[in-house]
Amino acid sequence: MSLLAIGSVAFDALETPYGKTDKIIGGAGTYISLSASYFKTPINLVAVVGEDFPQEYIQLLENKGVDTRGLQIKKGEKSFFWSGRYHNNMNSRDTLVTELNVLGTFDPIVPAEYQDCQYLMLGNLTPAVQKTVIDRLANRPKLIAMDTMNFWMDIAMDDLKTVLKMVDVLCINDEEARQLSGDYSLRTASKTIMAMGPKTLIIKKGEHGALLFQGDKMFFCPALPLEEVFDPTGAGDTFVGGFIGYLAKTDDISFENMKRAIVYGSAMASFCVEKFGTERLIDLSEDELSARVAEFKDLAGFDV
Repeated sequence: MSLLAIGSVAFDALETPYGKTDKIIGGAGTYISLSASYFKTPINLVAVVGEDFPQEYIQLLENKGVDTRGLQIKKGEKSFFWSGRYHNNMNSRDTLVTELNVLGTFDPIVPAEYQDCQYLMLGNLTPAVQKTVIDRLANRPKLIAMDTMNFWMDIAMDDLKTVLKMVDVLCINDEEARQLSGDYSLRTASKTIMAMGPKTLIIKKGEHGALLFQGDKMFFCPALPLEEVFDPTGAGDTFVGGFIGYLAKTDDISFENMKRAIVYGSAMASFCVEKFGTERLIDLSEDELSARVAEFKDLAGFDV
């Protein structure tokens, strides 16, 4: 089943207690696509970059099986750039630079070849862009998942609530779930948020795992304790990429299979944080992924 991924393809410059980088490839669309690529399903990417974006990075995506015909390259313009510094606990960070550049005027054009997608992953972009993508699809996908953040809750809540009525799965972190719902209890928050539209809610809790809610059903997947976390950038996007990549591969959107998808998404995210940027996602082997999933299986006591 084909997967359509919408999100930023960009440059990041990162600083953590383990070191720093110059400009490297980043962006939600990049992490989602690279993560989903390990599940051998056709991946179509819609995003925008500037003329400064190296062809070698685009080739890297294509080498992983990502179709980039939906990647717009704006001549004479610059790609989105974000720079950040993480604190010693890795749970908080300071944004040093944000340059929207081409992302500020992004108009998502969905090529005709992408119109038959069965799975749609809307990465963290403005709610207006996310809605535009849904509106431009000739047929509704089998499953629409979306990510968002507290920034859009602060400045575009009405638009966000409109999009929430159009999607099946929402993926946010615990702080965002509390802000969106107005509830402190995550179980209560899940009911409030699902009443806004999405039938399924994933609440990411970083180093404390992830929660899956659907109706009265609930599942918890712990995070794998790692010896070292070099860089948490993109871990959430890698998680949702693994989640929806697994669903697209198996073509099964039952709650039981979503539980498995949460485990696979968590495994992919655990690889992401082991090196800077996308470095760890480039050359994973099937044996490494299988072994990591087995670790999660033992940790969670869940048969995947």
